[in-house]
This record gives sequence, structure tokens and C-alpha cells, in this order.
Amino acid sequence: MPKRLKTIRGITMNAPARRRRGLQPPAPPLRLTPQVASDPLTDEDVLWHIAEHAPELRMWLIANTAATPELLEYVSQVGGPGVARGFEVLFASLEG
Repeated sequence: MPKRLKTIRGITMNAPARRRRGLQPPAPPLRLTPQVASDPLTDEDVLWHIAEHAPELRMWLIANTAATPELLEYVSQVGGPGVARGFEVLFASLEG
């Protein structure tokens, strides 16, 4: 059974609010890769860390079925390489 991910309340959360809640990525040696970013079992703290600090992996967060609406909103606002195209593909898949 997949583990339950924590949910974030509210429309959007800025980075300082998340830090106050104590969300922190796990200690190294976790290597951030496209597979980690797109894996629905990746901890939410790690996904937020990727969104905030690894712009080259943000497009992979869009493919993660466990990504929260708040996380996807943040990614859409900050952008990054491949993010616009990633959302195009996501929205096209929802239409058909």
C-alpha cells in the first residue's frame, strides 16, 4: 500500500511558510534525478525542495501523479526549462 503524503492547506504556500512548518528535505546522500522528481512515492518535502532549488527537474514534477495542486501552481509560477511544455502535455492528456 503506498504511503500517504502530507497535504498542504491553503491555495498557495510561499517558501518561508513551508520552512516555518519544518518541511526539510532528507539529509544527503539523496541524489536528485528525474526519476526521484516523477516518483509518486517521493516524500513531499523532497518534491518541494526540487521545486525550489532544482529548476532543471521542475518539468518532471509535472509528471508526478502525487504532486499537489499547490506544488504544481508553484512550479507554473517559477517556471524553468521544459515547464511550459510539460504543462502543455499534461493538459493535452486531460482533454483526450
